Amino acid sequence: MTAVFEDSMREAGRLHRLNDVAAAKAAYQAIVARWPKQPDAWYNLALLQRQTFHFHEALDCYRRALAAGIARPEEVHLNRGVIFSDHLRDHAAAAQELQQALTLNPAYTPAMFNLAGLYEDFGKRAEAGSLYARILALEPQAFEALARLANLQPAGSAQGPLIERLNGALAAASRASDRASLGFALGRLLDAAGEYREAFAVYTAANEASRSSAGAHVVPYDRPRHQAFIDRLISGGLPRARASGADIPPQPIFIVGMFRSGSTLTEQLLAGLPGVAAGGEIDFLPRLINTELAPFFESLAALTAERLDSFAARYRSELLRVSASTSFVTDKRPDNFLYIGLIKRLFPDAKIVHTTRDPLDNCLSIFFLHLEQQMSYALRLEDIGHYYREYRRLMAYWKSRFADDIFDFNYDALVEEPQRQLESLCAFLGLPWSGQVPAIALRSAAVKTASVWQVREPLYRTSSGRARHYAEELKGLRDELAELT
Repeated sequence: MTAVFEDSMREAGRLHRLNDVAAAKAAYQAIVARWPKQPDAWYNLALLQRQTFHFHEALDCYRRALAAGIARPEEVHLNRGVIFSDHLRDHAAAAQELQQALTLNPAYTPAMFNLAGLYEDFGKRAEAGSLYARILALEPQAFEALARLANLQPAGSAQGPLIERLNGALAAASRASDRASLGFALGRLLDAAGEYREAFAVYTAANEASRSSAGAHVVPYDRPRHQAFIDRLISGGLPRARASGADIPPQPIFIVGMFRSGSTLTEQLLAGLPGVAAGGEIDFLPRLINTELAPFFESLAALTAERLDSFAARYRSELLRVSASTSFVTDKRPDNFLYIGLIKRLFPDAKIVHTTRDPLDNCLSIFFLHLEQQMSYALRLEDIGHYYREYRRLMAYWKSRFADDIFDFNYDALVEEPQRQLESLCAFLGLPWSGQVPAIALRSAAVKTASVWQVREPLYRTSSGRARHYAEELKGLRDELAELT
């Protein structure tokens, strides 16, 4: 390599470390134009293309890196697999990339882990379990794989040896992130076994470990700050302008509410009806809000109809990626409830399905779920209660503004009377009702959610009234939610 090439690479790397993404991309593009056979330059450019959501360009750069003979090509196939799976929804291509990585390096556990996760998304329990077991055979201290293996077990079916194995792993785990994953897995098994007091203690420790593992990267939940944010949404979360509302299929159906309120089940039931495709948790709106619409409230005030039309068109391109042949695509990003004002300006005719369930059950289920630490309210039961109260306050406001376009769909009522509740939902959405509850368990579509296994089970009532098993532990939460329960 020439000194000029090395100097160019150092400068591009410096720009990347400074997070000057545009300049770093331009620097690497100049490098590959002059030295097209340098694999590391192609690889670094691929990382930047992916970071800026240019996924097809990233795939091409990774391909060029492979053609140029990059070291450890299995890592490139892994990265390509993530793009296909998480961003382009091409799960067959993702599996092919991961399998190619394992062909090159049969002991490459990151590819095994991602492929196992892909199998989970498709409900392939045996295939996923085989890969997690293979990882553990290679790396006995791979505690995340053990936690995922435990979570594969149907509720109530786990035997004592697995619980003992998780307890032993918890005692051996030095990293807080591993203790969190193992704790949530163990709590689930203990809860299913009816060991409620022990389960609650394990879940509490798991949340503490999750909070500890986040370190300084996550801002703790700030009650006054969040309350002020909800105040601003109520007073200024509705843009003055609106998009044209073009009636172009597929149209979105927004499913919003608290996490663990039945949104995944609702989406899968709707996707069993003719003309509806499941879009999952589409990240377009959160990404837009955190980039082009930052700072949010100032940007809302300045939005024009033309810009809203542009956003709506780009959002529809995301829906077309899911399905170009259906009339509707669901977007079940639950926390979009925060941005119903923006949604109703982007899509004035949009229908919004608001999933609800018993407040105590909902809050407890969040506490028992290993959510991303960015959702810092989820790590303490008292903070969950506060967040829930603020969510209900905001939803009351949105329903006062858009009463005809928001439908409360209650999980507890659904499991008691599925046909009646689905008939009402179909009437709200203008969808034909066949009189039959769509089957979910045998569906082959990918389900990317923490509820991946529960949603593939037949409708069951065991989650309704779950809080009664934890009456003593939930006294403070019950007081917090007194007028809502």
